[in-house]
Amino acid sequence: MTADQLAGVPVLLEDVADRWRQLRAAGPMSYEESRGLWQVLDHEAVSSVLADPATYSSDLGSLAPTQEDFETFTQGNFVGMDPPEHRRLRALVSQAFTPRVVQGLAPRIEAICARLLDAVADHDRFDLVDALAYPLPIIVIAELLGVPADEHRLFQEWASILFSGDQLGETADMADLERALEAIAPTIREMNDYVLEHIRRRRAHPGDDLTSRLIAAEVDGVHLEDQQIVGFVALLLVAGHVTTTALLGNAVVTFDRNPGADATLRSDPDLLPRAIEEVLRWLPPFPELGRRVTRPVVLGGQELAADSMLMVHLGTANRDPARFDAPDVLDVTRRRNPHLTFGHGIHFCFGAPLARLEAQIALRMLQERFTSLTVPSYEDVTYQNPAVIIGVRRLPVDVVRP
Repeated sequence: MTADQLAGVPVLLEDVADRWRQLRAAGPMSYEESRGLWQVLDHEAVSSVLADPATYSSDLGSLAPTQEDFETFTQGNFVGMDPPEHRRLRALVSQAFTPRVVQGLAPRIEAICARLLDAVADHDRFDLVDALAYPLPIIVIAELLGVPADEHRLFQEWASILFSGDQLGETADMADLERALEAIAPTIREMNDYVLEHIRRRRAHPGDDLTSRLIAAEVDGVHLEDQQIVGFVALLLVAGHVTTTALLGNAVVTFDRNPGADATLRSDPDLLPRAIEEVLRWLPPFPELGRRVTRPVVLGGQELAADSMLMVHLGTANRDPARFDAPDVLDVTRRRNPHLTFGHGIHFCFGAPLARLEAQIALRMLQERFTSLTVPSYEDVTYQNPAVIIGVRRLPVDVVRP
């Protein structure tokens, strides 16, 4: 598309970023009356909250609506836990999900990418999400867990329902959340039953897969319980699947909207890791994280009472001029990039290394296969609900081969 054509096309991802910039102008803190919570907006305040789990708890169970199937499913999800339980569970999982395990996946990720792109080898236009961004991380995770190949589609169907956000408005209130939990409960129940049965089969017949390693993991004589392993599988669906899908789609849109970035990367492919970090800074898939204040505290010049609800805003922190040079400029060569997209402190995203690896391999292969990859019309692009995740749901692209 020409520059004039681009100027007249609304792009939801850019609209969201504009709102973040407006929020940022409010200062380090802003009270949101409609949701009854404080928005934490600058890099320093967000970092301090994420680094202090004793004062700012990740356990929001007392503030969220309850749903029996969901509560069962989240027993092993240490994202919503505080120390010492968080430390114990993460230590157990770390034994099985090591950096060596992740790096060892590189050849398989390359093979999966090649097979998925081979499937559209005779297409000059295809949906990038459907062809690559969605199935790639699902297949990787399913194989990692030892799930049979003919059942991989189940994971994709479950994730689509869990993270569609179809029951939520752009700013979800408690009633929206209750409706959403009720709507996804049957899917949670089905997934819970399936994964529990898979764990039982692996207990009886261990294999060379992550599920078997999770079963064997031990700290001070303590093993993970079956239900806790189910919870970690749920975490992998978020950290290892949805984030990668969003990152790949966001990268393609970002490079398309900034043609100079694409040209720079094609002339120097070694810049790709930096470019991925810049896309993560520019469009964090999950731009908000909830925290509960455990004791009276002063933050950003505001006195907060115990049990106050905070929403730390990664999107605004990532564009803080006090922390980033030219924060509203996309710079794929950026060297100093302390973005908070994967969090900070003890809850730094467990799936970050896998998401980065998948993105590097997939984007490199797209550059190698196609001399040009463009979005022909943003009117045909559909987006995820930004209240749930920042990303695209459908992304038709035109490609030119060498």
